Amino acid sequence: METPQRKTLVLGLGNLLLGDEGVGVHAAQALMEECFEDVEIQDTGTAILDALPALERAKRVIVLDAMKGGGTPGTIYRIMMDQCMGNTCIGSLHGFDLRSVMTLAGCKTPPEVLVLGVEPAVIDWSMDLSPTVKNALPVLLDVVREELSK
Repeated sequence: METPQRKTLVLGLGNLLLGDEGVGVHAAQALMEECFEDVEIQDTGTAILDALPALERAKRVIVLDAMKGGGTPGTIYRIMMDQCMGNTCIGSLHGFDLRSVMTLAGCKTPPEVLVLGVEPAVIDWSMDLSPTVKNALPVLLDVVREELSK
């Protein structure tokens, strides 16, 4: 029997021990307290391979992460994974390669992948977000909610 596909998978990526690098995890944890139809939300942290089963079921994936794009801290980036080519793509800070993970997932029809990232202010030993990124978190959550309503 074939596994049913979910509408959307939201992956919160990052390292909670490195301040703003954990913004994707903080966002996923906040979203888990809400109810969304046909949506699976995972606090994946840095264990992206743990998301393989969910990626196999997903039609659409929204990745939440800290990203360096050269903007001011707290800037929110929205980029489709298929628009990421080589070094011109905004980079995840913990160096995962989502394309490789999608290949490992063995998706017959790869899902549409949207990356929502936040420019970090402080990457250092801390379990707290910097004030700038903490203030950007509600905006990021609103962007995710808007995407989920599509």
